[in-house]
Amino acid sequence: MKYFRYFIFLFLFSNVIVAQKVVVFDNYATLEKTILNDEKTTYVVNFWATWCAPCIKELPYFEKLNSENKNIKVVLVSLDFKNQYESKLIPFVEKKSIQSQVVLLTDKDYNTWLPIVDKDWSGSIPATLIIKNGNKVFAERFFSSYEELNGYVNKIIN
Repeated sequence: MKYFRYFIFLFLFSNVIVAQKVVVFDNYATLEKTILNDEKTTYVVNFWATWCAPCIKELPYFEKLNSENKNIKVVLVSLDFKNQYESKLIPFVEKKSIQSQVVLLTDKDYNTWLPIVDKDWSGSIPATLIIKNGNKVFAERFFSSYEELNGYVNKIIN
């Protein structure tokens, strides 16, 4: 009976410990068509990497935004190296228990896709793209607090 209870406990809570699947996109156009394709959804897309200290510092603000604002969908686009997917990115996402959708973009043809995100984007991160009703607002900057990020997003989407 003791083992039966243990089995039931593991069965009931096993979905809690399953790691998030991080989808890899080799080009931005496919990411855009696959993930950012619902015109009824307002997206807050954060470009970041595990090797970017300011990116890591602001990630909790995006996580809080994702959990508290049900009118938006947060997508965290990692620009980490493809060969570090299993050694760095996946362990990072698991360790931080990230709940927002995470994708890895490995498109190195920056001159093609950076201007699609924003014509003036230098490529530096962190950077955030807000998409609402097909309209895009881009911020190539660091958000120093949740309040700053939330205020910025709400100003744009309202």
